[in-house]
Amino acid sequence: MWRAFFNHSFIAMNILFVHQNFPGQYRHITREIAKSKTHNIIALSTTPPQEKIPESVQLLRYQITQGNTENIHPWVLETESKVIRGEACAKAAHRIAQQGFVPDLICAHPGWGESLFLKEIWPTTPILHYQEFYYKSKGFDLDFDPEIQGDATKWENAAKGFMKNAAVQLSLEISNWNICPTEFQKSSFPGHWQESISAIHDGIDTQIATPNPSAKTLQIDKQILLNPEDKIITFVNRTLEPYRGYHTFIRSIPHIQQQLPNAKIVIVGETTGVSYGGKCEKGEWKDHFLKEIEGKYDPEFIHFTGTLGYEQYLQLLQLSKVHVYLTYPFVLSWSLMEAMSTGCPIVGSATAPVQELIKHRHNGLLVDFFDHKALADSVTELLNDREQAQAMGQRARRTILKDYSLKACVPRHLSLMSLVASGSLKRN
Repeated sequence: MWRAFFNHSFIAMNILFVHQNFPGQYRHITREIAKSKTHNIIALSTTPPQEKIPESVQLLRYQITQGNTENIHPWVLETESKVIRGEACAKAAHRIAQQGFVPDLICAHPGWGESLFLKEIWPTTPILHYQEFYYKSKGFDLDFDPEIQGDATKWENAAKGFMKNAAVQLSLEISNWNICPTEFQKSSFPGHWQESISAIHDGIDTQIATPNPSAKTLQIDKQILLNPEDKIITFVNRTLEPYRGYHTFIRSIPHIQQQLPNAKIVIVGETTGVSYGGKCEKGEWKDHFLKEIEGKYDPEFIHFTGTLGYEQYLQLLQLSKVHVYLTYPFVLSWSLMEAMSTGCPIVGSATAPVQELIKHRHNGLLVDFFDHKALADSVTELLNDREQAQAMGQRARRTILKDYSLKACVPRHLSLMSLVASGSLKRN
């Protein structure tokens, strides 16, 4: 029903996708739309695609030719970067507009500023923005971790967060409607904007991220060999840093090893730099917190893999006996949902984004984000009680199948796009 509505309500519909790393969050949507071969789809992006995109999608790349102003005020740096990207994207949009392309709908991720000026090119075209997060000085991520963030009451910290929202505010102003992947992320936005935001996740491919009871031995490199019978504990970050609880997890390792001396702890993610939050003042976060537990743990059973290819990463989750996911009150990672989809038992932080998916002792265990001893005890509980762990893993997968699978999410996305494109749904 939803597919027929989308395919036939708008014949030969022109759709423009804008994402600096296309397809990004639009991966599954564009694949589904492209199946009809009815619509004219153009995507604007700055980077080469990291995966195969449908042949019917015309991908146009544009270049960022200008850098930031020397010695610019650091609070304005991010805003200037987004204006620079917005200008480059608008120039590319203007070129295709001059060639006669007029989109019926623009789907854009405004996180890097690309969509800032598209209404100046196509004033009447509705824009459906993919919003991720709205920074607040109190109650979310910016004042969550005093140890790492320092004095969270400083007005400078609040001012920095305020300025991070500058481009977000502009994108909200020009949007006809918005979408957020989770209810928690939607709740970060001011109340009057929430009225024009739909909470729909991108969708997890549950046919790929699936349990595999017959998972074979995984060789990640010459040093890391993981067998199905091993007691494997996994921890995954894009970059190993405090925003995703790296410090709490590392501090839990001596307590885990006291109770589970033969467990293999596998830590996935970039070991240098940061994705979120501040840089480590003394080297890298990875080494900074390892030094804290030096002499208190057995490094033979700790494996840092760096970044893994997706196939290896899924094989690792299928072998894992317990997956640990910790996060500040911030954007939720795909890795939690993918681990749940594979049926892996979860120990998560009792923070709002995780609590939206994990109900304590139903489809996982929750612990205080900072309590590394409770984390170790919960991991040990699930490794020792495999019947309970497997039951929680099965319920975790059912949670994803019901509310976060492609079958659950993609039809909702397409219906929303139809409503926005037709003008039936627009903000007041």
